[in-house]
Amino acid sequence: MGSYLARRAAFLLMSFVLAMLLIFVLLRLLPGDPANALLSVDATPEQIEAAQQQVGSNLPVHEQLTQWVGDVLRLDLGTSFISGTPVLPDIVSRLEVTLPLTLISFAISVLLASVIGYVAAARSHTRLGVAVTAVAQLGIAVPVFWIGILLVWLFALELRLFPSGGFPREGWADPLAALRSLFLPATTIVIVMTASLVRYVRSATLDVLESDYLRNAQALGSGFGEAFLRHGVRNASVPVISILGIELASTLLGAVVVESVFTLPGLGSMLTKAIAQHDYPSIQGILLVTTFFVLIVGFAADVAQRFVDPRLRSSLSGAHA
Repeated sequence: MGSYLARRAAFLLMSFVLAMLLIFVLLRLLPGDPANALLSVDATPEQIEAAQQQVGSNLPVHEQLTQWVGDVLRLDLGTSFISGTPVLPDIVSRLEVTLPLTLISFAISVLLASVIGYVAAARSHTRLGVAVTAVAQLGIAVPVFWIGILLVWLFALELRLFPSGGFPREGWADPLAALRSLFLPATTIVIVMTASLVRYVRSATLDVLESDYLRNAQALGSGFGEAFLRHGVRNASVPVISILGIELASTLLGAVVVESVFTLPGLGSMLTKAIAQHDYPSIQGILLVTTFFVLIVGFAADVAQRFVDPRLRSSLSGAHA
């Protein structure tokens, strides 16, 4: 297992380096000079030259890349063209909104999907099972921004139970106010993510319920509940774990839409603003941080599968031998 973790860590590092190169190249392929974000329409040649020197766009591309990689290794993601403040502290402050929103939504969605998916599988041939599957399909089809708008109309405008958007200025100093502001955005994400996960949990559970080893365990004297908990849960969780990694990563990336609907000062709104203002350091920094998060989640999901499934661990041992 140690050699496997070392290989996966090396692959993670290589993937991150390639992602850095890809982000750098793609941004440089965009039309226009990054220095234009600092200039007015009637800028003089002297002002243009000074702005290019300030952002480093006057340097050869390979020197720009070397400088950026060196800065990243020092945990320096540059300075925003618009605000003039370091990008990394701004990203960290935005993550105080985005990460809790993502993780809370993810945890609730996994819990709900596990229960609903099991019911849909165990009652697959009944009206309840068919209804659950149909509702899950509907939840996937409905756009996330429409669900958000509907929740704002119902719970914020009509019932006035929760704020329609924004986040307390004091942040998490008042946990109750912070959680109230995240309730509707989190509910929006939970509805969409739960609907998506239910399909996978249902499919994996159906495979277990129809398996020979579960019937054999019952034939040997185990009750259904005991047999399912001892043998079924682990086998059903293996294919779901990889999906959970994808869903967690997509939740963070999908924060752009949700945070825009609820005007949350998170990473998504920061990215939207940076793109609108051509703030290249902020765009690079956000893309780099989110890419690193996605890679880490994929790494964790892959390792978790090996711990859950003994067959994968034994195949690794055999390959090592």
